[in-house]
Amino acid sequence: MHPAAAFGWDDAAALAFAAEIAFAHIFALTPDGPRVAHAPLLVGNGVARFHLSNGNALTPHLGGGHATASVAAHDHYVSPDWHVGADQVPTWNYVAVELSGPVRRLDDAELVALLDASAATFEPRVREGWTRAKMSPARFEAMCRGITGFEMTIETLRATRKLSQNKTDADVAGVVAALEGRGRGDTAAAVRATRRPA
Repeated sequence: MHPAAAFGWDDAAALAFAAEIAFAHIFALTPDGPRVAHAPLLVGNGVARFHLSNGNALTPHLGGGHATASVAAHDHYVSPDWHVGADQVPTWNYVAVELSGPVRRLDDAELVALLDASAATFEPRVREGWTRAKMSPARFEAMCRGITGFEMTIETLRATRKLSQNKTDADVAGVVAALEGRGRGDTAAAVRATRRPA
């Protein structure tokens, strides 16, 4: 994580961000070296839950060990030409949260609960209403046999919100205008939200 205090972030906001983005790169050590998997993530009550395909190279090595889940968004290149001030250098803005801790495998009932919770969380985001009741029980059970659920106890939380907070208001206005002009309104809004009222 970025060491500058200007980009620090409080834990509650960082956890809320991780829950909202809900997609993570999950890292762990294996006998073959570090590996990474990519998975949707449910964050809440001090844990992060996810599932992986049984064919994923990381799956057999999780459970009983430690892992790190990295969640990021709002990243973009910043051209020096977007700033009013002179003598600027290129940089990159981003928001990132790392969650680390021990991981355990979920049992069958917990996996089903995870899948139900995932549908209940993500279906409303796309204005749909899918539940497993729309599947035949045999097909659902077959799908469950192909995945493994995991729960990470969040012991360590690291967060960075680097969105031009160390720049002048005029420089930030240039960054926001450039992002909006390139169709990155959501990211421009994130940059704007970090500004404290004068």
